[in-house]
Amino acid sequence: MSVVKYLIFLSVIIWLGIVVLMPKQALYYALEERLSSEDIVLNEKGIEEGFFGLTLKDVSVYAKGIHVATIQEIDLFTLLFYSSIEIKALRMDDSLKTMVPQETNSASLKHFLYDPLLVSVEAIGTFGSVVGEINFNERNVHLDFNESKNIEMLRPQLEKGDKGWVYETSF
Repeated sequence: MSVVKYLIFLSVIIWLGIVVLMPKQALYYALEERLSSEDIVLNEKGIEEGFFGLTLKDVSVYAKGIHVATIQEIDLFTLLFYSSIEIKALRMDDSLKTMVPQETNSASLKHFLYDPLLVSVEAIGTFGSVVGEINFNERNVHLDFNESKNIEMLRPQLEKGDKGWVYETSF
């Protein structure tokens, strides 16, 4: 029995060491480099590294050199078997207000190791609330707009569903 306790203890120590000592900023810069190959640039004013994650402050998002959004804070969190991205106060540029909702109060993307090709999505903003998923296996996005309001600009892309409006697309 003591061998089992020792192996569990050793496994927890190794896992904790990997998560805490992981080069989070280097991984973020690799993500930034990958996004720049798609002509998307993130310009943050501050980076704070914690034991289990990384926090980006005052992030400006540029696509093909055009400012498209400002984000107050992005929290990246990982435990290796569970990862999440929390976005706080996303504000789209005024030039895009006819195409997308102007403000998102909070958005959350969650990924679990037991289902590696699925990312769950939740968001709350001026449009109401959204719950959905990104499925990389089937290569599609499914979003349910519950409590929808101020989504007139999105109506051409939405379909009426059982619970409200639904957005589906494949990539």
